[in-house]
Amino acid sequence: MDLRPGYKQTEIGSIPEDWDVAPLGAICAMKSGEGITSASIRDFGPFPVFGGNGLRGFTTRFTHDGDFALVGRQGALCGNVYGVSGRFFASEHAVVVTPQNGTSIAWLTRVLKRMELNQYSESSAQPGLSVQKILRLQVAFPPISEQKAIAEALSNIDAAINQSSELISKKRDLRTAAMQQLLSGRTRLAAYSKASIGYKQTEIGNIPTDWDLVNLGSIGESLIGLTYAPTDVRSNGTLVLRSSNIQNDTLAFANNVFVEKLIPQKIMVRPGDVLICVRNGSVDLIGKSALLDERTVGMTFGAFMAVYRSEIGRLINYHFQSSSMKKQIKEHLGATINQITNKSLNSFRIPLSRNKQEQHDIADVLSDMDAEITALEARLEKTRALKQGMMQTLLTGRVRLPVQAEALDPLEVSHA
Repeated sequence: MDLRPGYKQTEIGSIPEDWDVAPLGAICAMKSGEGITSASIRDFGPFPVFGGNGLRGFTTRFTHDGDFALVGRQGALCGNVYGVSGRFFASEHAVVVTPQNGTSIAWLTRVLKRMELNQYSESSAQPGLSVQKILRLQVAFPPISEQKAIAEALSNIDAAINQSSELISKKRDLRTAAMQQLLSGRTRLAAYSKASIGYKQTEIGNIPTDWDLVNLGSIGESLIGLTYAPTDVRSNGTLVLRSSNIQNDTLAFANNVFVEKLIPQKIMVRPGDVLICVRNGSVDLIGKSALLDERTVGMTFGAFMAVYRSEIGRLINYHFQSSSMKKQIKEHLGATINQITNKSLNSFRIPLSRNKQEQHDIADVLSDMDAEITALEARLEKTRALKQGMMQTLLTGRVRLPVQAEALDPLEVSHA
């Protein structure tokens, strides 16, 4: 294979001509931390205690002061890598990585993470890393200026990821608060803020006087899902929606079951239906729901699920995510089996505006908030994918950074 101009062939592949290949032992030192008893670790204290998997607590003395990388030494998560700074206590379950002169610890931490050190653990009942084996591993070693530039670019994209994650978390909190307020009528949309002359007391709290407390059975229908045998399952056919098809209150299709069986038309799902988990080994999954859309046309649902069908499915789906509905579900759970029956579903009560347009507008507002969160999550996933590509190209030298230039915007780095 022809080499790119400015590159050379080495035992670990093609790298830039001004890079070297070196064993980890030539660019850093690795040593296990010190022993510490559980009694010496507290919930609060002046110095953090780090083990192989992260923060364990705090103590009154420190073993290290500065910037280091820590590597998990034992257990299922051995090989875990993370950076630490300042004064801290490193326990015997962590390997402390100290850079030699000419090595950036920020760059080296990224390299160690990319190496997936857990693959080098010794096979035993208690997996563990051999430090001597790790120190013999060869790595591509750029000049210190480029190490720092690489670390800065990756740090910038980490900051962008963290900012996006924090924004999504705030948007979710706002959406939850808005949902609780709007669904109960405690907050009215501007067009309806003067419609009610006050509030009235109900069994679930105060609601506007122009709203009613209604049973789900009076405004829609609960349907029981399909029972099928293992012999009905096929590699293709009719998709049977199950609890695994609901992830984070939305539809997911990563784990599907198909059957070949005569299915009553009534339990073929429709857009606007609400899919609900009504029976499961995990009590926490009971009541989780998702609104069905056009993607589900031609599908059905399993016997451990229910479908609630009404003209206001969007709004009902939000009610299933509300604290009031979750409380009712908990009160109706079976004593010995984690399930809610159709009778219970039909008896659940929700506050509902008499104005159909207000029902629609509330669902619109919450749907718009969901759409914004979905868009932010999609952008976050793209940024995470970009980071993975950057790590692959920057840490191998396939993409070079202008080390004398101003700090590089990570979103401007292109893949080779």
